[in-house]
Amino acid sequence: MPEGTLVGPADEPLNQVPPLAGYNAYTADPSLVAAVHRLFGSGSATDTELTGLGALAGSFEAREWGRLAEANHPILRTHDRYGRRIDEVEFHPAWHELMTVAVSHGIAAAPWLEDAGTLRHTARAAKMLVWGQTEGGHLCPVSMTYAAVPALAADPMLAAEWTPRLASTSYDFGLRDPATKAGCLAGMGMTEKQGGSDVRANTTKATPAAGSDREYTLIGHKWFTSAPMCDVFLVLAQAPGGLTCFVIPRVLPDGSRNSFRLQRLKDKLGNRANASSEVEFHNTRAWRLGDEGRGVATIIEMVAMTRLDCVTGSASLMRAALAEAVHHTRHRMAFGKLLADQPLMRNVLADLALESEAATLTSLHLAAATDAGSDPAARKFRRIGLAVAKYWVTKRCAPFAAEALECLGGNGYVEESGMPRLYREAPLNSIWEGSGNVNALDVLRALGREDGVWDAFCAEVGTACGADARFDAAFKELKDEVASVDEAGARRFVERMALLMQGSLMLRYAPTESGDAFVASRLAGDWGRTFGTLPRGLAIEAIAGRALAV
Repeated sequence: MPEGTLVGPADEPLNQVPPLAGYNAYTADPSLVAAVHRLFGSGSATDTELTGLGALAGSFEAREWGRLAEANHPILRTHDRYGRRIDEVEFHPAWHELMTVAVSHGIAAAPWLEDAGTLRHTARAAKMLVWGQTEGGHLCPVSMTYAAVPALAADPMLAAEWTPRLASTSYDFGLRDPATKAGCLAGMGMTEKQGGSDVRANTTKATPAAGSDREYTLIGHKWFTSAPMCDVFLVLAQAPGGLTCFVIPRVLPDGSRNSFRLQRLKDKLGNRANASSEVEFHNTRAWRLGDEGRGVATIIEMVAMTRLDCVTGSASLMRAALAEAVHHTRHRMAFGKLLADQPLMRNVLADLALESEAATLTSLHLAAATDAGSDPAARKFRRIGLAVAKYWVTKRCAPFAAEALECLGGNGYVEESGMPRLYREAPLNSIWEGSGNVNALDVLRALGREDGVWDAFCAEVGTACGADARFDAAFKELKDEVASVDEAGARRFVERMALLMQGSLMLRYAPTESGDAFVASRLAGDWGRTFGTLPRGLAIEAIAGRALAV
């Protein structure tokens, strides 16, 4: 053969992996399917809806929406052609497609109008786990809309006005009189540049309006206001009686624009499909939500809901990354056989699969605790469990995405693979709604000041006692340590709480081989410092083989 002759056609993609598209993101996830069947029943309305949503989430079309929305960043328009302030944000059509599906499937605030006592929040979490795999940025306004409703309950008049709008399953983009829209979205603006998570250091000033005991004018700023294109915002400001929560509509009842000056959009690491902005208030009209001086207490339930979505969003991203890694290794040959058939890669995939399943079960279990909110024990477990899970699951997301990307080798480092987008998105949820330190300290605060939360946590986690001696020993060690834990050791203690909570769920609900592997690695100490270091003697092939049912 002459030198330089090609072995095959130059454009033939030898040993390249077909795209993971045209599959069902729900039915391909055995751990989620098993959980949904356990909670709702096979063939239930929720199961059926998820099957349809999963087919769309895994389609070429929806995956392309996710790519285009992230590639075409929002554009800030502060003024119109005549020089009038409009403070609007333009989005690519793909963003609106993603939002339409999310809202129409009730992933925004729709559950709040469904019957209490049902698994309405659990069903929503399952839908978010599936649909979130398309693109993470659009889940931000969806989540804030969901979380705003329980905070609005502090004022029955405001709740009656805004809840039906936010709970609509119609996506209606654009700044218009909210009373004329088919549906509305909510955002929030809590942090300021001088305070960050220390919202009590906020300087935005709220002055009562003459002749009204509910209306105020605000002067100040917000350093991070996500999704500024929303219709209404919950913000914190200093009223005469102290830090207070307020409702700010973008369009006032008379149809005029409220003063809501967008200074710039943030240039972020990831989550770039979603707009995050800096906002200034200049005599901005606002309505008090709750009593003066009770701002933090008013938004606490909103914080709980956004923390739940941080856990769910991270679990969804993990699942998307795992699916890509498994799919790639099942099609890519190296050293004479498929990557997925090589023992070391199987260990990596099995380890990732355990982490993903534990995160999925944690999300659904906390959502179920939200559905059982009338039960005091469930309410106390949810209070501590959300902070623990927010700390741990979101923090595991970044190394998880990095390991999944590495499964694709150099191809995973290329934008076309979609893995860099997942990698950039992965750290977001560990920062949003309180960084790791904030959540670890919140756990200590709850343990020290709120009666019954530790007992509720132990009762819930202890349900698995007797199933595995290694779990029992780790649980006893945690209970022995609780009396001496201090701020310096908060992260370590919360990590152990999280692993025991997940271990309990894995022992109860995951296949036996998965529960065994999770406890052996995460709780019995037989685990390395990176993924792919599961100990010998585990059913690694079965765990890895179950990771993607396509």
